[in-house]
Parts: sequence; structure tokens; C-alpha cells
Amino acid sequence: MTSVDKVPVTILTGFLGAGKTTLLNHILSKQHGMRIAVIENEFGEIGIDDALVINADEEVFEMNNGCICCTVRGDLIRILGNLMRRRDKFDHILVETTGMADPGPVAQTFFVDDEIREMLRLDGIVTVVDAHHVLLHIEQSNEVREQIAFADVILLNKADLVEPDQLDELEARIRKMNALARIHRTINADIDIPTVMDLGGFDLDRVLEQRPDFLQKEYPFEWAGAWHLPAGAVELRYGEGPDPFIGAMLIPLNGDSDADLDKAISIAELAFGREGKRVSAGAKWVPDRRVVNLKVPETGERTVTLLIPTDGLYALFTEHGPEEFGLRLEKAGAQLVPCKHREFAAAHSHDDEITSVGITLEGALSEEKVNRWLGPLLASKGQDILRTKGILNIAKDKRRFVFQAVHMLLDGGPDRPWQSNEKRQTEIVFIGRNLDRDELTAGLKGCLV
Repeated sequence: MTSVDKVPVTILTGFLGAGKTTLLNHILSKQHGMRIAVIENEFGEIGIDDALVINADEEVFEMNNGCICCTVRGDLIRILGNLMRRRDKFDHILVETTGMADPGPVAQTFFVDDEIREMLRLDGIVTVVDAHHVLLHIEQSNEVREQIAFADVILLNKADLVEPDQLDELEARIRKMNALARIHRTINADIDIPTVMDLGGFDLDRVLEQRPDFLQKEYPFEWAGAWHLPAGAVELRYGEGPDPFIGAMLIPLNGDSDADLDKAISIAELAFGREGKRVSAGAKWVPDRRVVNLKVPETGERTVTLLIPTDGLYALFTEHGPEEFGLRLEKAGAQLVPCKHREFAAAHSHDDEITSVGITLEGALSEEKVNRWLGPLLASKGQDILRTKGILNIAKDKRRFVFQAVHMLLDGGPDRPWQSNEKRQTEIVFIGRNLDRDELTAGLKGCLV
């Protein structure tokens, strides 16, 4: 199949509340002549994004059981495969990722899976940037930086909420992160469809030039070294590092061949997905097939004694590279040098502080009570509540009330009428830090008539 015959795929990404769904609705509501299949993925306990997407002529597939770049990449491949069995029903596929997604692994799907690569071509990555709030996240969130770095087109959205000179500074900063992307300033993600569709813009050669490890398989560890270790006590020394705890695993090897190390890599890959024991300074560690979590000191250095049962070759796997936390092995004060080592592409992980609270509530709400609760809540805790979105069942109103909020900015209003075949209930998702589920649930229940 030639590239012309392959179905183009656009990845639509952007941090929480940037305006991705607004752009998606804009695309689906325009008369552009394209038949678009939409795949959605949201970061939340309950899925409501498909209910927020308009235009019933398009088929929407939603995956809300994990981040599309992590746990549900297999679901993405499966859905794409199923879509291609109905190739005559659409001309273009649009994948809208969760705001927490790193677009790199999503883009990988179209190059590392042979069947997908044969049928589909990645047309481009479109990143929507919240011009009003991005500076609050760009330093702390690796996802924001990755979304900008991988983009072929960047929409600097909500441009009306930022002063022109601030927009100029923000655009200059973004251009330093991605000099090749086309940047457009938008309000409500309103832009000509050809600007974001049929780009032919995702250039794998450009990505590989900037990130040579792009197509490498990702692992839950970054480094592995093999040592010839004598029986008895060996000292593992390390100092300050990037995390409070750093995972490590020491496995006996059967030999010194690459195949022996490959076998150990497979064992470690599975083991790193399980909870490990914590090890403090002065502890004794006997090699086995369990991960230990090394407690990292705030200052100075720690020592863990490895009790090596027999002379032989051992592989040490670590969550971070040795240089990041000063790792070394010593015997009687002399440093031991690994006979071989490998570096690995680290698996994507989320900011553990960012969580999601989803609430589903039956019964009708008082609009007045909702306003008295939600407004002050976002005003007082808007810095921690990154994103709020919901569909409300307002008493005596035949229409759904749909709202979206980013930090303290709230926008919403009556939507379409409730359908006879759908359940009238309220669904709200909060995404942010320091979320108190009980407090949020009690607040919402207090809005019942």
C-alpha cells in the first residue's frame, strides 16, 4: 500500500483544559467533506468526553481506563485494527489524547507496529496550548514540554486572555522548544480546518535526528550493569538522587553472553511492575528476583551491604542511571568496574501528585446551589484544581447543563435536550492536586434539590 492509499491519522494533544475538545467539535461541525473517525482517551474515573463531543454523524471510540500512552496503547492498536475493517466508512482518523499524555509513545504506535504501519500514516501532531495557564505547568510537567516538542502545529489558544507582549514572549519560548512547528494564535480553538488536517507534517526522520532513541522499546529502568562479584560482602554506595526512593534489582547471571543479559532484562522488566521492599542505610541485601527501593539521602551518602552467596556474574538494574545518584560498588574500599552495561529508554510516568476524582450523582440539582458551591470552590482551590468538566442534571430543565473549567475559569451553559433513552444524572470529573474526594462529593450532594 502506497502512502497515498494509507489512511491519514491526526493526533490531537494538549494539556488539561487547553481546548482539545473545543477544537475537535470545531472540526466535526465544519463542512469540509471529510468523513472522520474519532478515538478519544481521557484521564478520569468516569468517561464523559464522548458526551461532550458534538455531531452524531461521526463514530466516537472512548478509552477511559488509562492513559493512551501507557496502559491502553494495546487498546489503541486494537481499535485501529477494527476501524480498518470498515475502511469505506471514513477518510481520516483523529486521535484525541488525554491531557496527561506524552504524544511520543502514541506516535510510536504508527511506526513500531507492522500492521498499523502498513495501513495508516501519521499525518501530524496538533498540540493545543493554553496560553493563559501554560506557564503554571511548563516547568513542572514533562507532558506539557513533550506535547510542545512533538507538535507539527501548535495552537496558542485562549489568546484573548493574554496581553500581546506576553503572547510574544510565550511564542518565543515555545519556538526555542520546537523551532519547526507552525504556531497559530487562536480564540476558542477557531482555525481553518486545512491548517490542522491533512498536514503531511509528521517527519520521522526529523524526530529521529532530535531523539535517536525514539523507536526504542521503553523499560521501567534506565540502566543495567554486569559485574563479576566475589562471594561475601560487597558495598553498594549511593548519594542524593532525583527521587526519594530508587528501584534496583540484582540478578545472578548464568553466563556473560548477551543472551544471558537479555534473559535477565526480561525478568527485571516483569519484576519492576510489582511492589518492592524498601532498603535503608546499613541494610543487608541478598540477591534475588525482587526489586528493592533504595532510600535516597537528602545529603551525604548511604551504604547497603550486598551479601553475595557465590562467586559469579551478577546484573544490577536501576531505575535511574548511576551518575544520577552516585551509584558504585566497592569491595574492601576498592571500586568494582562493570564488565558490560546497557542504557534503556525510560518508560513514561505521570506526576504522582495529579489525580482524578469522578463523581456520578442521581437526582436533580438546584442551579442556584451549584453556583454557590462551584464558584467559591474554584476561586479558593483553583490553583490545585487543574481541570473540571461535567454534565449537570438541573431541576425543571429539559436540557443538559454542560460546563468546563480550567483552574478558576469556568464556562458553561444549557446544551441539547436530554434524550428519552439516556439516564438523567450528574457526572463531574476533577483533575488536579490535593483533591479531597469526600469533600467534593459532599459539596455536590449539597446541591440536590
